[in-house]
Amino acid sequence: MIKPVIYGCLGTKLSDEEKDFFKRVQPFGFIIFARNIENPEQLKTLIAELKSCVSHSPEILIDQEGGRVQRMTAPHWPKYPPAQMLDTEEKAYEGGYKIGCDLAEMGINVDCAPMLDVRHPDADDIIGDRAFGTTPENVAILGKAFAKGLMKAGIKPVIKHIPGHGRATCDSHLELPRVCANLEELQTDFAPFRALNDMPYAMTAHIIYEAIDAENCATESAKVIDLIRKDIGFSGLIMSDDLSMKALQGSFAERAEKSLAAGCDLLLHCNGDMNEMEEIASVLV
Repeated sequence: MIKPVIYGCLGTKLSDEEKDFFKRVQPFGFIIFARNIENPEQLKTLIAELKSCVSHSPEILIDQEGGRVQRMTAPHWPKYPPAQMLDTEEKAYEGGYKIGCDLAEMGINVDCAPMLDVRHPDADDIIGDRAFGTTPENVAILGKAFAKGLMKAGIKPVIKHIPGHGRATCDSHLELPRVCANLEELQTDFAPFRALNDMPYAMTAHIIYEAIDAENCATESAKVIDLIRKDIGFSGLIMSDDLSMKALQGSFAERAEKSLAAGCDLLLHCNGDMNEMEEIASVLV
């Protein structure tokens, strides 16, 4: 039975323990990081190894935005510009297509991009030049062009970080951001996601939106997930952002249970820590 989780692995090849674990758990997919990459041939071999561990066709994901967030990079792959520099539809489409072709050649079929967060002044630089712009209109137009480029190359996009990370004043990798904007103000952040609500995947934000749910971050909030489904109209699969990020509290079993109970379809766990992966797997039945 396929489990609703996407896991990372530790190195450039799988250990026997990892192989046994993945064969037992049968995760929905796997995510690749820079630590897993030495060169193209090695990466192809690792991906084939991951695929051989499961009895279905797993999704193989990567964060390949360009700029600061690019796992496959020089000298084996081009260094692509950040989204901020893709300031026309043509540039955004071409950027998505070229990245998509690189991924397809390796056997990767899902890119955790485009990032549809609207850049706001005074926000933490975790978004920064990764954003397509400072207005929802530009972000929607350029994000859609980038997604179309990916899909032309055969790659499924993941829109992130739904319902919008652009106002966060701290990095959710390190702590839990709180956004105090009212619902009317938040419509600016929601707009690009609404414009791309037909994409196959979306990744949540580990952020508390006080106007929607003052107690739970989006990943663990049934109220926010309901808004994503009904107000934003997203109909694809919703995956959590990485469960190992410090914005989340509690055991990994608790994080997994809360995210699924809120309405996430898929869990994402990236660091390859076997103890954490086992704990998450323990609640997947």
